Amino acid sequence: MKPMSRWREITTIEEWNQVKEQSAERPVLLLKHSTRCPVSSNALREFEDYIEAHPEAKMDYVLVKVIESRPVSNRIAEDLGVQHASPQIFLIKDQAPYWNASHWAITTEHIRAVAD
Repeated sequence: MKPMSRWREITTIEEWNQVKEQSAERPVLLLKHSTRCPVSSNALREFEDYIEAHPEAKMDYVLVKVIESRPVSNRIAEDLGVQHASPQIFLIKDQAPYWNASHWAITTEHIRAVAD
């Protein structure tokens, strides 16, 4: 049985604004996930595998479901100035995108290369 996830889901623009503001103090690894897409399911596994291997990481882990929380997903794209894709992952530092990737480029190896 897998341990309880260490990421938190955000569903409101207010929560996104808090995450963005907090990234000035602590980096955020954020995954935009589609619950209807097999590629996104794979990206979620890669995201969770990275988190499981890095329980003491000095960053916050956040998930946004793009279908269920479309306004939040759209605001993230607008605020970060990065065209929406799904799945899509961001490392956010100082309220700006430090790195992002989408689709099959979301792997534990890519995340580790940027976040470690």
